Amino acid sequence: MSLSFRSAPASFVFTLVTGLLAALLCEWLGTPLPWMIGPLFATAAGRLAGADLSSPVRVREAGQWAIGTALGLYFTPLVLGVLFSFLGYIALGVLFALLLGAACGWLLHRLSGVDMTTAFFAMAVGGASEMATQGERHGAKVDRVAAAHSLRIMMVVAIIPFLFQFAGVHGQDRYAPGARAVEYDGLALLVLFTVLGALALKRMNLPNAWVIGPLLVAIALTASGINLSALPEWMVHLGQLFIGISLGTRFTPEFLHTAPRFLASVAVCALCAMAVAASFAVGLAALSGMNTATAILATSPGGIAEMSLTAKNLQLGVPIVTAFHVTRMAMLVLTIGPLFRLGRRLRRRGHGGRP
Repeated sequence: MSLSFRSAPASFVFTLVTGLLAALLCEWLGTPLPWMIGPLFATAAGRLAGADLSSPVRVREAGQWAIGTALGLYFTPLVLGVLFSFLGYIALGVLFALLLGAACGWLLHRLSGVDMTTAFFAMAVGGASEMATQGERHGAKVDRVAAAHSLRIMMVVAIIPFLFQFAGVHGQDRYAPGARAVEYDGLALLVLFTVLGALALKRMNLPNAWVIGPLLVAIALTASGINLSALPEWMVHLGQLFIGISLGTRFTPEFLHTAPRFLASVAVCALCAMAVAASFAVGLAALSGMNTATAILATSPGGIAEMSLTAKNLQLGVPIVTAFHVTRMAMLVLTIGPLFRLGRRLRRRGHGGRP
């Protein structure tokens, strides 16, 4: 028998309590990213079991704001100087991500039998909402695209941090936030400025506005030597909790039953993508002198928040990982449409003009 509520607030409160208890349990167990992984798996399991769990869009945006702001505080003038020397490698990482997504799209098409358009957008290494929107414009099956990205992100979050913890990976990150102490008057200004940044990008209809907006504002302040305040740890934990329940509540009882072959194929493709990305990262680390674990996080097929948080928790080059993922996301959103149209024209030529 499923658990349901008559009001959306009651459903959200139950979801929040479920996520909080799972986070505390995972923290007690010593799992990686307890404040995100615990809520994610607890709410996903509850949703798949039929529980009436929900998370409003505003909650996800609040979580993204906290993570974007926290990450932006790492971009001191010294860090920006270091990142400038990595620009060539970041460009190489973006090119690799585009090729990886295209290759995995072809593999998904072959394994699942889904049409190439849906497969292409389902495997593009970008955000679920952005790729679903782009895919819809070109005739992809939006539900399949969204499901594929949800499963991919869940697998990356589940596998990479646990493998790092099992292997004892932990860095001594030389990068530290510009603001070390919480100053509540400065914090109020930081919140105000970063929220305005998010709203500005949202108004321009730019993707991931509640991550990128606060991130850019915090970077601008920190790089200018304006260190208003650190973000309290409870805010960062709450941000992870919000992101965890937002990811977990995407899963529904119908999720595993609508297209089992497609989801199994997505899982295989996601595992292949992680393995290939890790191999590329090893080579990139050898070429650039970057820490290998940092390179793996920077080039993994995960999201900005998830991989940057993993880097933060393990002290593994937070600004580098963030810069790789933000640049990749921006370039993917700008180029995915033209790349798809180019690929479609090439396929038509290869088939003698037939679609």
